[in-house]
Amino acid sequence: MTARFPDSLLKRGVAEVIIEQEMVKLLESGRPLRLKQGFDPSRPDIHLGHVVGLRKLRQFQELGHQVILIVGDWTAQIGDPSGQSVTRPMLTAEEVRQNAETYMQQFFKVVDKSRTEVRLQSEWFGQFTLADIIKLTSKFTVAQFLAREDFAKRYAGGQPIAITELLYPLLQAYDSVAIQADVEFGGVDQKFNCLVGRELQAMMGQRQQQVFLVPLLVGTDGVQKMSKSLGNYIGVDEPPYDMYGKVMSIPDDLIMLYFELLTDVPDEELADMKQQMEEQSVNPMNLKKRLAFDIVTQFHSRDEARKAEERFAREVQRKELPADMPERKIKMAIKATDPKKGIVVVSVPLLLVETSLVGSAGEGRRLIAQGAVEIDGERVTENDWKLAPGAVLRVGKRRFCRIMVDMNAGSGKG
Repeated sequence: MTARFPDSLLKRGVAEVIIEQEMVKLLESGRPLRLKQGFDPSRPDIHLGHVVGLRKLRQFQELGHQVILIVGDWTAQIGDPSGQSVTRPMLTAEEVRQNAETYMQQFFKVVDKSRTEVRLQSEWFGQFTLADIIKLTSKFTVAQFLAREDFAKRYAGGQPIAITELLYPLLQAYDSVAIQADVEFGGVDQKFNCLVGRELQAMMGQRQQQVFLVPLLVGTDGVQKMSKSLGNYIGVDEPPYDMYGKVMSIPDDLIMLYFELLTDVPDEELADMKQQMEEQSVNPMNLKKRLAFDIVTQFHSRDEARKAEERFAREVQRKELPADMPERKIKMAIKATDPKKGIVVVSVPLLLVETSLVGSAGEGRRLIAQGAVEIDGERVTENDWKLAPGAVLRVGKRRFCRIMVDMNAGSGKG
């Protein structure tokens, strides 16, 4: 193992390193470091917001360091309230197991599995007694925890804070003690929890872990951090074309941030791109295409990225209908049929669900209100709509299907 490391390791895609000078000394020592990454298995799916930190872990692994992945099977039963205004529901052990399995399948799309050790919190907390918990809580004060931003806001606003929530930072901190972490990785919203880990290690006579914080990636809406609950995410398990299209949908002012945090394009080339953007000497669409191609290639392949690029150009830019458009036979969404006129009246929210273009009727109604639903090229403006068999249903720019109807079957439940 070499003690040398690239400058970009601690600079590019990094929000803060605590304490950077100590981190540099650790890296220069040549000693393989234990890199702690915990995850909350109440969220099984990984999106590009998570990938920012995972790419850093991979870079450290390539220098010979070891990742310790902590499955938060105990803390998931509490729910980390970071950035939340309400207490999260507790999970069952089976829910935690299923979510953890899904998470790890996606985790290892970025991080090297051969250099990763997976540990469950229950390995150490399963042996804890009430006396152990009380001993742990005695090391910190309520005042220290109320200094955490989300706790402080809720306390000032008169919102409830469960005692179990105050345990979350303690349990996460003890994870660092249990595995003797050298470095803990997390988003900037995890700063308080990671620092509690540093303090607890010192109290327990261990070397204090360094804290490596990465930025929170802004989602496709260009406003809020990427989140599944906000619908502004790009999942690592999404099909190539969906992933490509979502990257193409980001606002132009996010292009350089995404390049910096999610690709290996050299810094010098990024500087040239940024200058071209500022001088308006490059079409942002061209840079976005390169970005989308790069990201799809990372999670699928160059061939899949090429196909997605060609399909996007055909269907979105030239507005051609897909050659292999799926056909969906409907029944439940039909409210009335008129075989003589060859038309059907459908509930469009139910139609969107029945054709599997959306997950719920509520989502369908929102899309209609946003003007994102078309039938045969006409924007749908009402929940009930007339159509002819064989009509093309389109949601947004990338979701299509042809509607097939048995005119003699009668109406469904509507």
